[in-house]
Amino acid sequence: MKLEKLFVLSGAFLVMTNIANAKLPGYTEGAELMQPKIENGQIDSMSGIIYSQIKGLRSNRALRMTVMIPRDGKAKPAIIYFPGGGFTSADYEKFTEMRTALAKAGFVVAAAEYRTVPTKYPALVNDAKAAVEHAKEYGVDPSKIGVLGDSAGGYLAQMSGATNGEKQFDKGDFLNQSSDVQAVVSLYGLSDLRNVGEGFSEEIRVVHDSPAVTEALLVNGPAFNTFPGESITKDPKKMLDASPLGHVDGNEPPFLLFHGSADPLVSPEQSASMYPGPTRNINKKIE
Repeated sequence: MKLEKLFVLSGAFLVMTNIANAKLPGYTEGAELMQPKIENGQIDSMSGIIYSQIKGLRSNRALRMTVMIPRDGKAKPAIIYFPGGGFTSADYEKFTEMRTALAKAGFVVAAAEYRTVPTKYPALVNDAKAAVEHAKEYGVDPSKIGVLGDSAGGYLAQMSGATNGEKQFDKGDFLNQSSDVQAVVSLYGLSDLRNVGEGFSEEIRVVHDSPAVTEALLVNGPAFNTFPGESITKDPKKMLDASPLGHVDGNEPPFLLFHGSADPLVSPEQSASMYPGPTRNINKKIE
């Protein structure tokens, strides 16, 4: 319903703008008229959208996203948000205020879940690519898609941009659509899985050498049967291949990297390692 003029029939309402002697269909003697000021257009929200199904011998895993769409009838730029969760969870409905603000600014905003540990890499990158491909169904300008993520979601956003053009990650039902993105925003994301503990104390670095740390589980999997698990130090080349830094080849879209200088979980060195400048301004260990 388009509200140009609004009838108010109760004196209990505060009338913002009176329009005298109005000659409008349905006008009733004694009614006061007001003209509301609409600062933002309507935003449609759809939740529980299944964007990918991973079918196994005895299971079918459905991955979901929530999409917010400004209603203006135009092809719009889009942002795909990937949530953080230490590679163990992907609670995609969080950061509601941020996603709403972006939708009010005119973006289609899709928040997508993805597979986490114990599912191994590259499953989550496959999921990110599928989310980008699927989002193009919702009034999106396919030449203006950006990705955004925090922590592990920042890693996934960076992987999405760093692997532009690498078709081996494209899986699913929308392979006729490109999964390339035109912008990346990473909030304290991981860039190099070989040295997540870099910049922290020795006590923390020892933890990241454990086969049980989440980045090792993501790439190598958990201990099972005769496999005792593997540390990230076992095969650095394998860990680099699973890292955004390992896919940098000069074809990346623009990256915007945010990081807190006192982050106790993801070292600022992670963002610094993706910056191609000749110097690093983060050398002090974080206790």
